[in-house]
Parts: sequence; structure tokens; C-alpha cells
Amino acid sequence: MGTAAAMTSTVGQAARKAESSKAAEGGARAGLVARGVLWLVVGVLALRIALGSGGKADRGGALAALRDQPLGAPLLVVLALAFVAHAIFRLLEGTVGRRDEDDGRKRALKRAWSLCRAVIYGGLAVSTVRFLESGGGGGDAKRPASQVMEWPGGRWLVGLVGAGLVIGGLIVAFRAFRQDFTDKLRMPAGRMCTFVKVVGAAGLAGRGLVYALLGGFLVEAAQAYNPNKAKGLDEALKSLAGQTFGTALLLLAVVGLGAFGVWSFLEARYKKF
Repeated sequence: MGTAAAMTSTVGQAARKAESSKAAEGGARAGLVARGVLWLVVGVLALRIALGSGGKADRGGALAALRDQPLGAPLLVVLALAFVAHAIFRLLEGTVGRRDEDDGRKRALKRAWSLCRAVIYGGLAVSTVRFLESGGGGGDAKRPASQVMEWPGGRWLVGLVGAGLVIGGLIVAFRAFRQDFTDKLRMPAGRMCTFVKVVGAAGLAGRGLVYALLGGFLVEAAQAYNPNKAKGLDEALKSLAGQTFGTALLLLAVVGLGAFGVWSFLEARYKKF
């Protein structure tokens, strides 16, 4: 028992040391840069749709656009490694980190959110590697929605997920305009401070509203008991184009997506870890 306890203590100390290391912080920032690259490309693809040039404005479309560039495959490898590095940091943060939080309940909630982020970035890494292997496109929102609706109570689950996305997206947008995100940054001075605030508000609000839009389609799919009404990002953006003032709405979405890409770079530079 004593040996096992000593080993556990040693592993825990090593994990805490790794979590607070410069290497782990660098990996976390690299993942944010990789996220920025993807969202910025999605914004460019959405702009092409707004201008009538077609294309697919989602993660699969962004990966395809990057792959088709000179040295595209190595670039995707770098992105996948950056996502892995960020996932590892969040995994460490979710298990031994958040030690600056004295309240045990808040620390547990923050660690749980860090573990969720580890899963998200791990999924980004896996999907990027799979794309490299197969050259396939992005996911289709209809297929998972259809599968979940076949479960007992699945229709309600899809509706609850959609409602959660709507509420969460609107909360993110509201907090973006309040500029709560500045508390988590080492804010620069002068004009750069203003630039960070403007881009952060636009980018986070844009992301929040896009999530709310996707959630709305999931709620509609659950209400109609029709998974075909569920839409991925590309279909959701294209549906905007077909609405009254659709081009203007789509251009607003383009600004939000592009701003979130730029925000990711700024967050990588100024975020407190």
C-alpha cells in the first residue's frame, strides 16, 4: 500500500509540474492558433458563398481548402499536432490544474470544463488525421441526429441539445458584448487594447450566434421529428442566404467567423494560463 501511495504521489507531482510547464503552455497556445486557422478559412469560404462562388463553409471545407494549398498535407499534420498539444494541456488542467481556485466546487466545475475541452480538441485532432487519411469532407448533422432520434427518448435529447446550443450561444454572445473575456487576458496597452476588445466582442458574439443558429435547427428537427431539418454549419449558412436580407445576414456571419479566427490568434498571444 505504501509503495502504491508513493507511486501515486510521484505521478501526481509529475503531472502538476507538467501542467505548469512552459511546454504545456506553448502547446495550449499552439492549439488556439490552429483553431484560428480553421475558423479564418471557414470565414473566407462563407464569404465566397455570400458572393455566389459556392463552396463548403465548415470544418471539412476548411481542411480541404488547406490541403489543396502548397505544402497542404504537412500543414494539416501541424494543425493536428497543435490540437493534440492543446488537448493534453486541457487534460492535465482538468485532472491536477485549477489550483488557484480555493472553492472546491468551483474548482471541480472548472476541471470538468477543461476535460470537456480536452475531448473537443482531441476530436479536432482525430478528425484532421482522418481527413488526411481519407481526404473526406466534414460531418453531416443529419446522420447523428437521425441516429439519436432512434434511441428511446432520442427526439427529446436532440431537442434538449439544440435548446442548450441556443441558450449557450446567446449567453456567449451576451457575455462577449459585456467583454467579460478581458479578465482572462493580459491586456495590451493603447490601440492594441481597443483592437483586442473589438475583435474579441465580434468574434465571440459571432461564434455564439452561429451556435444558436445550429441549435435552432436541431430544435426544429426534434419538433418535426425529421432529422433532415438538422443542419451543419455549411447548410445553416446557406439557409441564411435564402432568407429575407439573406446576403446581409450572411455577411454578418462572415464577419463573426473571421473575427473569431483573428480572436483565436489574439487569445493565443494574450491569454493567461
